Amino acid sequence: MTSSLFSLQGQVAIVTGAGKGIGKACALALAEAGADIALTARTQADLDAVAQAITALGRRSITVAGDISDQATMDQLVARTVAELGKITILVNNAGGSGPNHPLKMSADDFNAALLWNITPAYSMIQKCTPAMRAAGGGAVINISSVAARYAQKNFSAYGAAKAALNQLTRNLAQDLGPQLRINAIEPGTILTDALAPFLTPERQERMLRTTPLGRLGQPEDIAAATVFLASPAASWITGKVLGVDGGVEMPNF
Repeated sequence: MTSSLFSLQGQVAIVTGAGKGIGKACALALAEAGADIALTARTQADLDAVAQAITALGRRSITVAGDISDQATMDQLVARTVAELGKITILVNNAGGSGPNHPLKMSADDFNAALLWNITPAYSMIQKCTPAMRAAGGGAVINISSVAARYAQKNFSAYGAAKAALNQLTRNLAQDLGPQLRINAIEPGTILTDALAPFLTPERQERMLRTTPLGRLGQPEDIAAATVFLASPAASWITGKVLGVDGGVEMPNF
């Protein structure tokens, strides 16, 4: 029974931002659990490498290279997933991100861009996938948020506000779209990815390790494991929730 609770056999997942980092790890973990995967990111070469790894796991995949904030890219992704993989039952909204910002130097246009990039594609993808998920008998959405959504810290007003909006979108859409769709979010803490590397000075890394109760920084696979759980039958009575996967950190340590 335990193995079937975490099995994704017969499922089809879309993963955005799937070329590297957390998105790549989520795609591979979902495939290992039995799902076929539709991959999207900007760089075709990155997608091809992930698709090859999925094939090696014995699962099917398709790739759609493009900007996930573009409506035509989203429409193509959804249509090709249904046509080539048969249905959509899982959506991982991983694309997003933003660096620190100075509140007196970041323009309104740049602030608006940070909000749009982190919230609007997720909203649109959920909207576009809902008919296919309902047709398949139901589905699970996992939005990749950030602990920045709940921390009060300097120089993160744009990113923090964007991810807080994503959390509230998660909660509200869970009310709108249940019981057929379950919609949850994950708040990663500090994860060792290429996106973090430019900011990870030795001093900052030492401080992060010292203030993390579990004594290490996160790996993309930590977020992938939580994603598999929330997509699986084991989480069938969980919706509208935000799961912190952060090593136990309860205050800013960036």
